[in-house]
Amino acid sequence: MGSLRKRKVATIQSPYIKQHEEKIQTGEKKRRGLIRRLTLYAVCAVVLSVMAASALISQAAVLEEKTAEKKLLQKKLAKLEHKEVLLEEEIVKLNDDEYIAKIARKDYFLSNKGEIIFNLPKKEEDSD
Repeated sequence: MGSLRKRKVATIQSPYIKQHEEKIQTGEKKRRGLIRRLTLYAVCAVVLSVMAASALISQAAVLEEKTAEKKLLQKKLAKLEHKEVLLEEEIVKLNDDEYIAKIARKDYFLSNKGEIIFNLPKKEEDSD
């Protein structure tokens, strides 16, 4: 029962004790300040890391999208270049009088005097 009761012990009021208690309190304040600063630095580091990761992920997505778009545009460019070559060949052919006469005969049924134009159906391959 004696251990359950609080003992009232008088504290010694000497300058050494006061100085020692102040030193302990100052140390605890410094420790709390250090913990707060480290916590703040850790939170800032986490926030900056999350922001950097977010930026990297979004840039990777944009890069992938742009790469796909580039491939599509390269295919279009190849088709257009092929079409350009064909059109240039057509221009060269259209500058030839014989080719123009051939087209006129075939498409517009024009003929020279005394010519008769016969259109024969295209032969279809028989599948035996």
